[in-house]
Amino acid sequence: MQSYKAILSALALSVAGSVLVVPEAEAVNRPAKAAAKNTKKAAPAAKGKSAKAAPKKGGKTSAKAVKGGKAAKLAPKRGGHEDIRLIKSAEFANTRAYFLKDFWQQDPETAMSAGRYDAGNRLSIPDEPTREQYLQFCERWLKTLGNINETYLPAADKTDLAMMRQYLESSRWYINTFREFAWNPSVHNVAGGFDSLINTPFAPLEKRLRLISERLIKVPAYYAAAQQGLQQPTREHTQLAVAQAAGTLAVFDLIADQAKTSTLSNTEKADLKSRLQDARIAVTGYRDHLQKLLNTTPDNGWRSFRIGKELYEAKFKADIQSDLSAEQMYQKALAAKEDALTRMAALADQLWPKVMGDTAKPEKVNQRIKMVIDKLSEKHVSADQLYPEIRRQLPVLEAWIRQKDLLNLDASKPLVVRETPEYQRGVTVASIEAPGIFRPRDNTYYNVTPLTGQPPEQIESTLREYNNWVLQILNIHEAIPGHYTQLQHANQSMSVIKALYGNGAMIEGWAVYSERMMLESGYGGDTPEMWLMYYKWNLRTICNTILDYSVHVLGMTQDEALRFLMEDAFQTQAEARGKWSRVQYSSVQLTSYFSGYADIMAFRDQQKQKLGKDFRLKTFHEQFLSYGSAPVAMIRKMMEEAQKKPEAAAE
Repeated sequence: MQSYKAILSALALSVAGSVLVVPEAEAVNRPAKAAAKNTKKAAPAAKGKSAKAAPKKGGKTSAKAVKGGKAAKLAPKRGGHEDIRLIKSAEFANTRAYFLKDFWQQDPETAMSAGRYDAGNRLSIPDEPTREQYLQFCERWLKTLGNINETYLPAADKTDLAMMRQYLESSRWYINTFREFAWNPSVHNVAGGFDSLINTPFAPLEKRLRLISERLIKVPAYYAAAQQGLQQPTREHTQLAVAQAAGTLAVFDLIADQAKTSTLSNTEKADLKSRLQDARIAVTGYRDHLQKLLNTTPDNGWRSFRIGKELYEAKFKADIQSDLSAEQMYQKALAAKEDALTRMAALADQLWPKVMGDTAKPEKVNQRIKMVIDKLSEKHVSADQLYPEIRRQLPVLEAWIRQKDLLNLDASKPLVVRETPEYQRGVTVASIEAPGIFRPRDNTYYNVTPLTGQPPEQIESTLREYNNWVLQILNIHEAIPGHYTQLQHANQSMSVIKALYGNGAMIEGWAVYSERMMLESGYGGDTPEMWLMYYKWNLRTICNTILDYSVHVLGMTQDEALRFLMEDAFQTQAEARGKWSRVQYSSVQLTSYFSGYADIMAFRDQQKQKLGKDFRLKTFHEQFLSYGSAPVAMIRKMMEEAQKKPEAAAE
């Protein structure tokens, strides 16, 4: 996960409880973006998109970025004195334009994920000079933006400014402190950029192949730098990188096939073929190096995948942008878990005669809940009907939203259900891959990982997890009105910044909120079966936060994690094992679901109380989504400020 591949690499955009968007490793070491490479994305990114790799080398660092025009007035004065001054919206727009121009130069990969393919021939090398160059970019712009007195800026500009500063500060922290490029081999993967170039029809095939051919030249240097930069990797991320190499090679094979039928000259075809061969050698060399590490490194020679409390709290602050600390959010999730279990117990007791008949009720509450859930979970589609059923449900969801007038939908933007590309597989079940802000009419992909090749018992376990009721909730989360709908609105936002640096907690939080909102509107028939399965699904969102903090900070073991997920969250063995894999590959991103959802629900309830009979759910949704993928706290501030304007005018 959009496409906002770097978000949806960092956003990934994703299933409320089961999906991780494996990073597009060419992505810069930066906070998640609003695009979804598999949203969540999954993935920023988005805000998603979770992995931060090495920053990209992207052409010259533009010292001219703050020269000329009104923005020049914001540059530091000679002698170290800073010109901290008032600025109005027109001046800020000029400064923002200079910033984005400089940013596109620094980060051609994100430029592509946003839909700017003119940089498609450039591949950033994950080496120390590239990282140093990116740090200089961050420092230069933090200094420039720090000189702005925002008193007279409207709320929308203030939040753009805040998000730009936060992005730069977070990027600096990822490079200097988190340093994932040194211990996570899976962030080094060129597949995403090439996949986007060959599969996005932004230009005739021949032009795209020429960009690809130029980009291929740097692939050997890319993997040489990636290998050299590894210091003490984790075993888990090394295994993931080895597994994903086949997917990267498959992308190269697709390019080769497309080239054969193109109208490139014979010379161009020969050059492309030669460069593809060199790229394959580079990928297999990197894979073989990692496999050798797996074969020869002793158990005590690996870095732990657990990042620890200090890094976890800092990463939580950078990525989630909540008013709470990571530990406080963990405590809040523990309380929410108990509330959900209480509600599920009541529903299970209500359903017992219908579902379990004369079967004796066990004394333990969790056991009663599990027995009812297990019985209901027998009702699911067959493996060969999974894709057809997902496709069938999407227009049903769309019709319901229109009937209930819950929010506006744009049916002209295509949503394509497809198998998850091989290079993105590993821990994903489903995800959304949305187009970049500059190409909003491109396909949005609903990626679903195929079940073929898995043992029959694992296939059955997965299908039971995504039973007749949960599959509907999954489609709400990933598609309508979840990620697909939210990212449509984000691309319509007037702010490139809010779309580009989308907040993962907002993106995932909206998808989780949409599940609750749809059931509140009566979708699913308002049956106890649907509500029980909803709470089971919502419990996963809650337990994501508990699991992530428990593993990375408190040292929860694999056995403890599996027992927690299966007994306390009622997940199947297959789902629990998949979640254990995910929590090893990622950190903090799993907390984005509950954090964003809780903030949105609290804000909606506040608005209901404040506006009383004047509150309109559709109005709330449209206003909320109109601000792009900004953090929930920022959106709340902007909406509250907008509500004050009529009062000010009356005065």
